[in-house]
Amino acid sequence: MVDQSNETVLRERLQTGFLGVIAFSLLMFMLVQAKFILISLAIAIILFSLTSDAIHAISTRLRVPNWLATTLALIGIALGLLWISTTIVAQVNEIVFLAITYAERAQAALPALTERLGPEAQERIITALTNFNITGWIRSLAGQASGILSGSVLVILFVGFMFAEQVWFPVKIERLADDPEQARQIRQIIASIMHRVNRYLVVKTGVSAVTAAIVWGIFTVMELELATAIALLTFILNFIPSVGSIVATIIAALLAFVLSGDTTVTLIVGLLCSTTQFLIGNVIDPMLLGQTLRLSSFGIILSLAFWGAIWGVPGMFLAVPIMVALMIICAHIPWLRGVAVMLSREGLPDDGAGDSAQDRAAA
Repeated sequence: MVDQSNETVLRERLQTGFLGVIAFSLLMFMLVQAKFILISLAIAIILFSLTSDAIHAISTRLRVPNWLATTLALIGIALGLLWISTTIVAQVNEIVFLAITYAERAQAALPALTERLGPEAQERIITALTNFNITGWIRSLAGQASGILSGSVLVILFVGFMFAEQVWFPVKIERLADDPEQARQIRQIIASIMHRVNRYLVVKTGVSAVTAAIVWGIFTVMELELATAIALLTFILNFIPSVGSIVATIIAALLAFVLSGDTTVTLIVGLLCSTTQFLIGNVIDPMLLGQTLRLSSFGIILSLAFWGAIWGVPGMFLAVPIMVALMIICAHIPWLRGVAVMLSREGLPDDGAGDSAQDRAAA
């Protein structure tokens, strides 16, 4: 009788485990196959959250009707996204043109760049880069640039419909919850997530813009081409924690060498970009963010690797906001609190309870 009971328990555990594996596989399949729509939806939710704060501030401080503030915000989002998309497409077209123009110069500059690594390493690097399919890379880059414009249109549509149904969100939460207290807790979780993510993105946007402006100034002063393109790339990569600033600095230095062919210019550009990234990333950025995130550094790297593998660069951009939301949600669910502990920096998961009432109301 006892053996039969143990066998039943074991069978149920195996069934639960297999069902979990199947569910996880289906989830991964859905995330990969529907990544275009899901990335657009995630960006739309972030923009909706950010503009909700702006609409609240405009309608209360300037006494503007809520519908007018919402309309202006939606128009601003549409114009901003379309401008960013067209700018990226224009810069990609310029990069494609210059990539063909500077292909021979880059191949000629390779020996000077790799001569200090030794003949064996130099031969391997030159062979690898010579076999690099520049035509396929250019086609892929152009295809991704054209997808940005269609993605921006989809984001605008998502944000517009979110604003249209914004008034019904509290009602839906009340009806989904079992009791008013649970509904209040759900609203608190959503407000905490919006507050943390909004602050992180606002600070990151300002810091990345300053860094990109300095890099643009460095390339302009050194009379190098593609100053706007490298500044835009620096702005985007600085949203990726830890890794983004390093990649941006390496790309800036390599591009300076290809464009100038001068080792001195390359060293100056690399040193100035590295100093800028170090000062802003290690002094100004932590000072402005403070204790907003309190995420594990190792957890951030894992999140970057996971979402980067699934969604590419957009996934790395969204990795931290998703991790913030996951930590706050898990901190409120008893059987998932262990996940929140592992995601937190000090092992003390932050459930957002420390946010002020004013911040929650704004969020």
